[in-house]
Amino acid sequence: MQFITWLDYLLLPIFIFFIFRVGYLICNKYYPEGHPWRKYFLYGLGLKITGAIFIGLIYQYYYKGGDTSYYFYHAEIINSSLSDSFTKWINLIFHIPDAYNGDYFNYTYRMEWYNDKSSYMICCITAFFGIFTLNTYLPTSILFAFLSFSGGWAMFRTFAQQYPTLIKYIAIAMLFIPSCLIWGSGIFKDTICMFALGWMLFSSFQLLIQRNMSLRNIVILLLSFYILFVIKVYILISFLPALALWILFYYSHKIKPVFLRFFAKILVVMAAMVIFVAVYVNYSSSLGKYSLDQIAKTSLVTRDWIAYSSGDQGSSYDLGEFEPNIQGLISKFPQAVNVTLFRPYLWEANKSLVFLNALESLVFLFLTLKILFTIGPVKIWKTISSDPNIQFCLIFSIVFAFSVGVSTYNFGALSRYKIPCLPLYLLALILIYYKHNPPSKKIFL
Repeated sequence: MQFITWLDYLLLPIFIFFIFRVGYLICNKYYPEGHPWRKYFLYGLGLKITGAIFIGLIYQYYYKGGDTSYYFYHAEIINSSLSDSFTKWINLIFHIPDAYNGDYFNYTYRMEWYNDKSSYMICCITAFFGIFTLNTYLPTSILFAFLSFSGGWAMFRTFAQQYPTLIKYIAIAMLFIPSCLIWGSGIFKDTICMFALGWMLFSSFQLLIQRNMSLRNIVILLLSFYILFVIKVYILISFLPALALWILFYYSHKIKPVFLRFFAKILVVMAAMVIFVAVYVNYSSSLGKYSLDQIAKTSLVTRDWIAYSSGDQGSSYDLGEFEPNIQGLISKFPQAVNVTLFRPYLWEANKSLVFLNALESLVFLFLTLKILFTIGPVKIWKTISSDPNIQFCLIFSIVFAFSVGVSTYNFGALSRYKIPCLPLYLLALILIYYKHNPPSKKIFL
């Protein structure tokens, strides 16, 4: 499928210049010369744009197509409705007509994902950007990259203001992880999810911890929540318990008696678990394949299909046999977290992109082991217990790592699906390490 044309290369420099111009104006306004965050803003934006272009070229000339090209194809169909009327375009963007509506059937019958809400949302965002890019893929993809960068920058701001001596390392975690730069920058679901996750984290912190109850923060939180609920609800499933405990642990430090503080934590944790399970069970029909009674079966079906379709020649992995119920699923918790954060190992990589992912996973494993052996389990536990930010990062990243590790069974797909947890897991490692070491000491050596 040819989705990159000569017009892409003609318009691409214009849109790169436009985005950098906007970025430069924002940088000058909020981060003038001498501001410690300034260089990370411009470098981060540049690498995001580079990542979007790189992965677009890979899908065009190496894979010869893929889901990103299908999002773009659907967007072209949506925008073709403008030749009929602007009203039709609006109705398609908001998914108003039925798929079999005679007035729209010329468009809907060609869109395989018209009734897939999560995929169709990406198609509609692509179509909207396509209005400004003359329906060209690469310029549209760098607009996606700009959105994703704003989410990453929102996460960076949240933590950089709390740890001003660790700005460089926080920037590495939030902005410069290779997987996030590649898979979180093009026309993908993951790109929009990174945008929404970053802003939901930022707005939650502003509203619930900083007590900045501005309308702007409320709107950002609601919009981010909606985007994640439609596109990838399992990110919310991982985020909300972590958020509840983040707020609990943050405010519990204000309770002076140690016994009361411990009792309050236990009480709220139990309440959060009860509410979480109750909501999960009562709304299981809305969660579909992510409901408690379906996720284990979905995981086994995925595992069997990946093993059948790719076999020894592909990039599949196996967590071993388990019963198709929630108990069997939980039994694979350690293996699932391990495969998400630390695999593929170098000897499991038989493709170039998987090998790059293996190198990144090796760095994560090295840092984890380094912190474990240099600081020690007891000090690590005390450090985690004393910092609500570390607790939040670890709870979200580990729960999320389990959810994608136990349900993906392919290293190629996993390299994309796991990117929401990588920045927060790396940040947790950084914060633990520098609680016991001066900022001048390098964690990566």
